[in-house]
Amino acid sequence: MTPELTALLQLVRPADGAAMHAARERQSQLTKPPGALGDLEALSMRLAGVFGTDRPDPQGVAVIVAAGDHGVAAEGVSAFPPEVTGAMVANFLADTPAGPGGAAVNALARSVGAQVYVMDAGVAAGLPEHPHLVRAAVRPGTRNLRREAAMTRAEAEALILAGAALARQAIEDGADLLIPGEMGIGNTTPAAALTARLLRLDAAEVTGRGTGVDGAALAHKVAVIREALGRSAVTEPLDVLAEFGGFEIAAMLGVMLQAAASRRAVILDGFVEGSAALVGVALVPALADYLFPAGECAERGHAAQLAHLGLHPMFRLGLRLGEGTGGVLAAPLLRGAAATLREMRTFAEAGVPTA
Repeated sequence: MTPELTALLQLVRPADGAAMHAARERQSQLTKPPGALGDLEALSMRLAGVFGTDRPDPQGVAVIVAAGDHGVAAEGVSAFPPEVTGAMVANFLADTPAGPGGAAVNALARSVGAQVYVMDAGVAAGLPEHPHLVRAAVRPGTRNLRREAAMTRAEAEALILAGAALARQAIEDGADLLIPGEMGIGNTTPAAALTARLLRLDAAEVTGRGTGVDGAALAHKVAVIREALGRSAVTEPLDVLAEFGGFEIAAMLGVMLQAAASRRAVILDGFVEGSAALVGVALVPALADYLFPAGECAERGHAAQLAHLGLHPMFRLGLRLGEGTGGVLAAPLLRGAAATLREMRTFAEAGVPTA
């Protein structure tokens, strides 16, 4: 492991227990019946631990969309061709009448005032020059994980650090809530492989439809993942990432680690993001304190990820697009949870009798 990555991992410390205790005490005194705000109460207390205060006030929201291609796409595991990855990167950056970007994540980000950052983590297609495209690719797509390691350890670590660097930039730009997002045709295959190995589950238990494969195509996808898992017995988290992962998954892991190291909250979107989180928590368990899952997505295996991480989704909307879309939708919920803890008066402050 590089010294830079070692140092980053060492900066991830558990959430502030004293702030969480103070938040719990404050919650018990706010002008409402106990538990009346449901899950918002638990979310607000977790945010207190992240930001180190019983009155958290998260402001800026950043979506970091990392894009990468996958050698395993040649195995027919996706309903779409690999060329779509590059085309979608162009769409993330396109000028539209509504503003920068014509993808779902751009539209949703505009609706909540979030900033979108786009990274070339390893796209196979040639991408046009653009001032808002962050170039971090070490090669044009991973190798075919069915046949060989998707990445070298050095490549995986380089992308982790690239993701961390972009997260630092977003934080410097004012982000308190960071949303790792992804684009990469075929990437639910490496995500399923990572999940299966790290959770010690069979591929069929965690492999879903991805872009829409079903029937024989889905069975083939499961078989490809089983062959990959049978090819290598690695269990160390970074080795698992390099063997079965993807460049954009490594970059998202870097975003998560840097956010936690900087005491910022991470909103998890879906299954591919969840696979990165599994690697991260295996490396440094305290990372889980900073993870806030948006929703349980429609992809098979996401529920198993969340259960392992001990996290509860904020909603279930049947999302499976990726890009960070679900994370964007969750940002107002987190800000609202923080606002109730920060701005509501206590019974004593409001002069409201409690008996």
